[in-house]
Amino acid sequence: MHVTSPVRPPLITGGKTYADVTEDICRQVEGKPTKQWMIAFTISVIVLIYGTACLFWTWWEGLGVWGLNKTVGWAWDITNFVWWVGIGHAGTLISAILLLFRQKWRTSINRAAEAMTIFAVLCAASFILMHMGRPWLAYWALPLPNAFGSLWVNFNSPLVWDVFAISTYFSVSLVFWYIGLIPDLATIRDRAQSKVSRFIYGTFAMGWNGSAKTWSRYEYISLILAGLSTPLVLSVHTIVSMDFATSVIPGWHTTIFPPYFVAGAIFSGFAMVQNLMLITRVVYRLEDYITLEHIESMNKVITLTGSIVGVAYLTEFFIAWYSGVEYESYAFINRATGPYWWAYWAMMTCNVISPQLFWSRKLRRSVTWTFFISVIVNIGMWFERFVIIVTSLHRDYLPSSWAMFSPTRYDIGDYIFSFGLFFTLFLLFSKYLPVINMAEVKAVIKSSSEKLPQKVSGVAKAQRISNPSFNKDPQ
Repeated sequence: MHVTSPVRPPLITGGKTYADVTEDICRQVEGKPTKQWMIAFTISVIVLIYGTACLFWTWWEGLGVWGLNKTVGWAWDITNFVWWVGIGHAGTLISAILLLFRQKWRTSINRAAEAMTIFAVLCAASFILMHMGRPWLAYWALPLPNAFGSLWVNFNSPLVWDVFAISTYFSVSLVFWYIGLIPDLATIRDRAQSKVSRFIYGTFAMGWNGSAKTWSRYEYISLILAGLSTPLVLSVHTIVSMDFATSVIPGWHTTIFPPYFVAGAIFSGFAMVQNLMLITRVVYRLEDYITLEHIESMNKVITLTGSIVGVAYLTEFFIAWYSGVEYESYAFINRATGPYWWAYWAMMTCNVISPQLFWSRKLRRSVTWTFFISVIVNIGMWFERFVIIVTSLHRDYLPSSWAMFSPTRYDIGDYIFSFGLFFTLFLLFSKYLPVINMAEVKAVIKSSSEKLPQKVSGVAKAQRISNPSFNKDPQ
């Protein structure tokens, strides 16, 4: 008699076998693109083309086409940069930290989360190039000898720290993602019908043969990369927060920024993973692999990090009052009651109030509510970065230098470019690579799935499909 744990519900439903896992996940890779995929990809490419045109016009004319002024020298460019870096945090956390803690519920979502991380970091890096104004001189931020035409970089500048943080984060995340792909690439290679597919997937599979030694090395390098990636979850957004915290501007000059930014990054990152995985779950018919248990577990993380962000908001107000600095107090009062009050209260509503709905188990396990709240959270986290940056700058020490910021079509167009880039890359990934890690799902299928039927072909398989109660234990 098959015995299942009464403590934890199954993570894999439908009585899947190893062969079922391979067939279900390879289906979208080996088949022709669906109509829905073609429509989504066409829209993404159109958005990308429009955004690229706005981007090149920005570089051609200069940053004067943005809505910046002498008071608000940073606005949408840095807002979008920090927002995209934050979205990339969930992939590393799901892949690395949950791997070290042996959390089995990560196995069905880690592949897509890792891909999301890489694409989000590319979008963030594009904003670094954008607000340089002269992107062909971007190498000046690298510590190159003066013979290359640039002066030795100033390591006291947090903007230089950004370059090192983002490049390191991208490199480690890319390697981690690729190493995890190798066993699945070998599976697709062995199933390939055409010589071209067999050659391409075989090349990237790097001679994987599935031997015990190969698996041992795979596990070993995965743990090493997880150990290297774990500090990055804390360090990358900590360094990004120091762009602001090392200044003396009221509203920025605070030591709470590093943990506050890290919690917010995980918060928004998990929300984006939910959005992507819920769509992928339906489009590719992966409900048996991305179950309500996965959705609920991610919603618990969103609730926790949303609560931490809410405490950080209240702490900022307390410190502004407790410090006795009138400029600091005014900066926060102005956020809540000044001209940009609508952005502040949108941030508070989306980031503090909406995640608290997940204390209800019914809403936490609702696909519709999860998708809706995840969208709200990402909107709120964008407003958070906008509030921190613009409302801290638009009113200076001198009222004569006060100014308002309004985005132009090129601010918006450059933001649209990043969405086009992100979704184009993600759609290509979801079509030509397995969105779920087959090898890791198979590793947990015995301990985390429902009862397996004794036979998986012929009459038994037909009974299992037609009669869901076929898998139940006899009373």
